[in-house]
Amino acid sequence: MTSPLRICFEVACPAEHAFAMWTERIGTWWPPNHTVTGEPDLTVVLEGRLGGRIYERTGDGAEHDWGAVTVWVPPTRLGYSWHLGRQDTDATDVEVRFIAQSERVTRIEIEHSGWERLGQTAEAWRDRNRTGWETLLPYLVAALETGDR
Repeated sequence: MTSPLRICFEVACPAEHAFAMWTERIGTWWPPNHTVTGEPDLTVVLEGRLGGRIYERTGDGAEHDWGAVTVWVPPTRLGYSWHLGRQDTDATDVEVRFIAQSERVTRIEIEHSGWERLGQTAEAWRDRNRTGWETLLPYLVAALETGDR
């Protein structure tokens, strides 16, 4: 069994703001180099409800599914299947917790699991996703700490 990726960090904003930025405003901070097409004029959408889609829409209207919301508990918990760039049958699981440490500090805990579904490629995909998280999360942190509120 391939162990889950676990990432924890704190941000200087309320938990409600962190949750809203990840969900309602994902398209404002998600970089094009972390998408299927890489197009600069695309839109990233997370439909805020159980079963909601996560996808990108290109400038010409083409849509590419990335996953679906599996846990929806605003503003503390979000879960989704994740298959960006792969078939939905290869989806892994992401769970994100937004834990208020104070009125102005939130701890974000991410657990990315389900690698065993990928068979012999599990370790390679886990490593690839670790790099993806490491290069993606600075965009979120910048949006949370310096963006509008």
